[in-house]
Amino acid sequence: MAGRRGNDKYGDAKPAKLTKATLRKFFRLFRYLRAYRWTFLLGMLLLVATSGLSLLFPGLMGKLVDAVKGETPFSADLFDLTNTDSLFLLLLCTFALQALLGFFRIYLFSYVTEHMLAQLRRDTYDHLLTLPMGFFAQRRVGELNSRISADVALLQDTFTTTLAELVRQLIIITAGIALLATLSWHLTLTMLASIPVVAIVAVIFGRFIRKLSKEVQDRIADTNVVVDETLQGIQSVKAFANEAWESARYTRSVLAARGLALKGARWRGAFVSFIILCMFGAIVLVIWRGVNMQKDGLMTMGQLVTFIMYSVFIGASIGSIPEYITTVLKAVGATERLMDLHDEKGEAITVSEPGHVLSIQGRIEFQHVAFHYASRADVPVLNDVSFSAEPGQRIALVGPSGAGKSTIASLVLRFYDPVSGKLLIDGKEASAYPLTPLRDRMAIVPQEVLLFGGSIRENIAYGKPGASDTEVEAAARKANAHDFIASFPEGYKTVVGERGIQLSGGQRQRIAIARAVLKDPAILILDEATSALDSESERLVQEALEKLMLGRTSLVIAHRLSTIRDADKILVLDKGTVVESGTHDELIADANGLYYSLSQLQSATATA
Repeated sequence: MAGRRGNDKYGDAKPAKLTKATLRKFFRLFRYLRAYRWTFLLGMLLLVATSGLSLLFPGLMGKLVDAVKGETPFSADLFDLTNTDSLFLLLLCTFALQALLGFFRIYLFSYVTEHMLAQLRRDTYDHLLTLPMGFFAQRRVGELNSRISADVALLQDTFTTTLAELVRQLIIITAGIALLATLSWHLTLTMLASIPVVAIVAVIFGRFIRKLSKEVQDRIADTNVVVDETLQGIQSVKAFANEAWESARYTRSVLAARGLALKGARWRGAFVSFIILCMFGAIVLVIWRGVNMQKDGLMTMGQLVTFIMYSVFIGASIGSIPEYITTVLKAVGATERLMDLHDEKGEAITVSEPGHVLSIQGRIEFQHVAFHYASRADVPVLNDVSFSAEPGQRIALVGPSGAGKSTIASLVLRFYDPVSGKLLIDGKEASAYPLTPLRDRMAIVPQEVLLFGGSIRENIAYGKPGASDTEVEAAARKANAHDFIASFPEGYKTVVGERGIQLSGGQRQRIAIARAVLKDPAILILDEATSALDSESERLVQEALEKLMLGRTSLVIAHRLSTIRDADKILVLDKGTVVESGTHDELIADANGLYYSLSQLQSATATA
């Protein structure tokens, strides 16, 4: 899909600015936690418990140092904090309990995250399916796929690991400082003196690094788009022998991303180095002062060891905070983009199993319909188009490229709604019908058939999910497809390859026709279904189309006028207006008409 890249709000995987609107979108994500809130709460309790147990270690080590100096005898009391053996056993028990609780904490967070994000993926994908064609006309497929893959993967890391670690470090910092103050408020003040300086520098560095991260992720998104476009158009790439050009294009994009990533790495490294210098410089200062206080008898050696270890814990925690915050901000940005996607207004369709079959005869009527695309309101596509098609009639649409033929088909399928005028189905406005049941009574055979990467049977059965093998084969026979399918070693189980690359154009068309036969629509749209085929394939496809159109209202967008001679009515469009209407014989009799000119031009081209 062609589309915009630069200002596309879905194309920039960036850390978010913490505005109220951004935070509101982020907190909307937590509705996915509701079903698992008690499991999540238990995980948080285990997180607090493991954090608390880690803070026991410095205190017990200090006690152990003092106990060694006192050379106390072994005590059977595990909680005798004056005995080295008891303290050793208590430390082992602390580590064992921390390991056990840590295992369950990690599992519980992973359990909640995987369930939550699986539902988020499903909801995002289901909502994408409901979005109108106008939305997809302005977005690239690779960028939308990135929302479901890259952004949700970022949330997965955040909720599984980063968020828990951030909370853990904050607990260690808060509780550690409180414990330090109980040991020596003089030393605590000495250690904390460096924090304001670090905080100011962290804010400055953080803003700069976030800006670099945005640019890096933009470049990565560009590389994803290159891959997506190249692989989707691999046939054209190989046909034009442009592998080297595509490789160079991808290389440029990758190297641009690499350069920015390395620049970001340098600045992040400088930031972390600064944090380490400040934090551990403060620890050296604390040790120097503590040693002097211990000499003066103001604290014991064990208390000094405890204070130093708490200082190391706190310093390491503060040093890790910026990285965690950056990751969380990226997750906030990813959530914002996902919620923006969810906020896009979808069509009134359902992704659940279809219910009742809509009973329609297939009468189509356009009453003074005008249309332009929302992105180009200044360019009218249809202007005052009026015509009707009775049930079972064949209406052919002809005219130069850009005349509005495919737009009429899109309006019938309700990919878009008229800007003015009315589109009636069986005398009732098309917009009054439920959208999913209405489209379920229509089928389209396009010029460029898109087959899915599964088997031939799966592609035919796409017209009627759950169809039996007998129904699928009967549809293939009507579409003149059974013979070539049966000639394959695996028959209907033959895998067609991505986009049907293993099959010829005529074979793909006949599978598309079989799909339409199986659907049994009331309204059929043929969008230049034979224009790209050789003579033999065209004959087989045309025979299949003749069978398919019997008894159905058919709109036939025709490139070759020879294929529509038997149409009940031919509409000739030019610049969005119906300029002629009638049967083939009536129109060809008017030597001054556009239809006659088009017919003569095709005859001359065929002769040449």
